[in-house]
Amino acid sequence: MSTRVSLKTWLAAARLRTLPLALSAILLGSLLAKFYGSFSITILVLCVLTAIFYQVLSNFANDLGDGIKGTDVNKVGEKRAIASGSITVVQMKNAVVLFSGLSLISGSFLSWFATVGQALWITILFISLGFAATFAALSYTLGKRAYGYSGWGDLFVLIFFGWLGVLGAFFLQAKMLPLELLLPASAVGFLAMGVLNLNNMRDVENDRLALKNTVVVKMGIATAKKYQLFLLIGALTMQSIFVLRTTESRWAWLFLLVTPLIVINAKKAWQAKESKDFDPLLKPLAITTLLFCLLAGIGQNL
Repeated sequence: MSTRVSLKTWLAAARLRTLPLALSAILLGSLLAKFYGSFSITILVLCVLTAIFYQVLSNFANDLGDGIKGTDVNKVGEKRAIASGSITVVQMKNAVVLFSGLSLISGSFLSWFATVGQALWITILFISLGFAATFAALSYTLGKRAYGYSGWGDLFVLIFFGWLGVLGAFFLQAKMLPLELLLPASAVGFLAMGVLNLNNMRDVENDRLALKNTVVVKMGIATAKKYQLFLLIGALTMQSIFVLRTTESRWAWLFLLVTPLIVINAKKAWQAKESKDFDPLLKPLAITTLLFCLLAGIGQNL
């Protein structure tokens, strides 16, 4: 096999269909900052760039970790790069090192640029969060104590795709942090957890054989389907409470336009009988999450 890897192969390994999740929290946090009176297009662009680096790093690291452990051999849906043989372990390790560096450089510059004039400890805190995000991206499947193999993936998704994404993007622009922002941040986190839960329901048999003890492996498919409903209903509920607490504008309810998409997705997941039935639901829910954030953020400002 040739040692050269095509750009198309690398793009496939980067799993660009996951980018909507990475961008959702950033966009909502930025639009909410505008609602509270502060918005910086420069900081938004830097946040988006950093989020993309972290998402690609996470995807490469997950491919590497699962590939080394042999978890992806019988995986349903898209074939991962190492498992399929399209990228070697050495090549993927190099890509992980590269994007670890890009993520840290971009995140550190963003932290410094956006906190100029703030107390030094705030700058240090955000740089430290960047290192924590890098560690989280690497340790999901890499290493003997990979947290993705012990059922902690859902919590980390809530933290990084919900709380840190929304609250971090908001604070870097608004320089404050109202407590009620935990509601929309958790709403986005719940939707992202829903995408992960679909992924884990799809892979439950493969993960069980590979001793990857995800939440779905622990609770079983029947309970995981109820958990999925809880996450989706919870997201809509928390955003509704946030709107009631912060504005009287009817436009703020624009996010409810995605409700039919969420209902359809939830219904199909509930009716799924085989692992392969969950795979077509992943991308639609990720895109729905992005639409949810855009409508929620735009509506809040109308």
